[in-house]
Amino acid sequence: MRLFARLYDTTLAWARHRHAPRYLTAMSAAESVIFPIPPDVMLAPMALARPAAWWRYALLCTLGSVAGGLLGYALGHFALDAAWPCIVRMGWQPAFERIQGLFLEHGMLFVFLAGFTPIPYKVFTIASGSLGVGLLPFLVGSLLGRGMRFFLVAGLMAWGGAKFEPLLKRYIEWVGWLMVALVVVGLVWMELRG
Repeated sequence: MRLFARLYDTTLAWARHRHAPRYLTAMSAAESVIFPIPPDVMLAPMALARPAAWWRYALLCTLGSVAGGLLGYALGHFALDAAWPCIVRMGWQPAFERIQGLFLEHGMLFVFLAGFTPIPYKVFTIASGSLGVGLLPFLVGSLLGRGMRFFLVAGLMAWGGAKFEPLLKRYIEWVGWLMVALVVVGLVWMELRG
């Protein structure tokens, strides 16, 4: 099954559409809260299709992602308020507070790493809100992590240009499945540590 090759061809077609920047921004925002596909799959072909606009696409992707992250943060914050009586009744408050202490101490680092790596960013946006990470550290970590990732992806695609496209097209299935595997390994690792 050539799932990622078809997805690559589709996103390459979207990348050339006149509304592509809007689609990219919306996809970036949605991915930070609920959407399972990272915006890189659209950002890379867009930067490849229009190398002169790579920085604009990376900026739109970053801002959309951080805006979506703020929505995830708000959802986490209000979900915790609703769930707190249940957490106390179940006797989970001490464990929750230990985890919260770690997250508060290292929250900006966690958000940065989730923003830059293939770890699902949406998990950390919601967790940041629910665990009480300060809004400023959350924003700084998000802007740095997401910005570095998207500017790196778009910049490499624009720089590599036409010589990367045949290589990317040839190995897109491997790259796609490798990303899925990294996400699964990251989730398993986080589960085992928790």
